[in-house]
Amino acid sequence: MSESNFIDYVKIFCRSGKGGGGSAHFYRSKKTPKGGPDGGNGGRGGHVIVRGNAQLWTLLHLKYTKHVLAEDGQYGSENRKTGREGKDKVIEVPLGTVVRDAETNDYLFEITNDKEEIILHAGGRGGMGNDFFKTPTLQAPRFAQPGEPCIESWAIFELKLLADVGLVGFPNAGKSTLLSVISAAKPEIADYPFTTLVPNLGVVPYRDDRSFVMADIPGIIEGAHEGRGLGLRFLRHIERNSILLFMIPADSEDHLKEYKILVNELKLYNPQLLDKERLVTISKCDLIDESTQKKIATRLKNHKPIFFSSVSAVGLAELKDELWKKLMSAND
Repeated sequence: MSESNFIDYVKIFCRSGKGGGGSAHFYRSKKTPKGGPDGGNGGRGGHVIVRGNAQLWTLLHLKYTKHVLAEDGQYGSENRKTGREGKDKVIEVPLGTVVRDAETNDYLFEITNDKEEIILHAGGRGGMGNDFFKTPTLQAPRFAQPGEPCIESWAIFELKLLADVGLVGFPNAGKSTLLSVISAAKPEIADYPFTTLVPNLGVVPYRDDRSFVMADIPGIIEGAHEGRGLGLRFLRHIERNSILLFMIPADSEDHLKEYKILVNELKLYNPQLLDKERLVTISKCDLIDESTQKKIATRLKNHKPIFFSSVSAVGLAELKDELWKKLMSAND
C-alpha cells in the first residue's frame, strides 16, 4: 500500500430516508360517489447500512464521498396501495473499520466480518393511511399519519489494520527494512525519522508453505498517546495485531529506557494492549560486537531479547521461529 492510496480515516455526512406519509383518500366511483376510506400506508425510508468487504484494504474509495443520502419512502395512495420503500444506501468498508459519532466521538460499532451489515441510520417508518384508522365508531377518518423523519449525522470511519504481527518502535528502528527483507512488501526506506507515513502490510513466508501477516506501523515517540508525532492516528492499528514485536536499534543510548517508553505509550493509549503477546528484539545487531550484545542481553534479561540484522540476515530465522511459536500460542 503506497502513501498515495492508503486512507484510514474519513468523515461522511449520512442521512437515512424519511418515511412516506399515509394517504387520507376516500374511494370514489360512478356507482359509489361516497365510498369509505381506502388510503394506503407510506413506504419506509431507506437505511444507511455499513457492510464489511474482505476485498478492501483501505478507505480510499470513500475519500471523496462527503454525503451518503438514502432515498425517502413514497406516500401511500388510493386503493390501499402502500408507497414504495426508499432505496437503502450501502457503505462498503474493510474489515476492522470502526464507526464513531463525529460530534461526540462516541464508539458506535466495528465491522469485523465479511458481508457483515450494520444499520448506521434506520429509515423512517411510513405513516398509516386513513384505512388503518377506521373503526365501527369512526367510519370515515379524514386524517392519515405522517411518515417518521430521517436521521442524519456526521460519522467518522477509522480503519484498524488486521495483522498477525505489529512492529512497534521509535522512528528509524529498522521496521520498514525488516518488512522489506522478510516479505514481498516494498515500503519506503530512508535514513531519517518518519520515513513511514502510512502502515504497510507484508505476508511473511514460513516453513511448509505457511505464512503470517506483518504490519509496519509508523514510528512511535514519547507523547504519542497525546497525539505527538504521528500519534493517535496510527496507534489504533496496533489494536488488531495478535503479537507486538518491539524493535529497539542496537545503537540506542539506553535500550531498557526505550523499551519502557514504548510500553508506557501503549499503556496510556489503551491498557489492554499490554495483554497481547509481545516479543522484544534488538535490530541492527551488525553494528555492535559480541561483548556489547551480552551487555544489552543482561540489561534486558527479563525480556529475553532476540538480536537480528535485516541487512546481514543474522537472526532472521530465529526471529521467524519465535514469532510463529507465539502466534500458535496466541491462537490456542
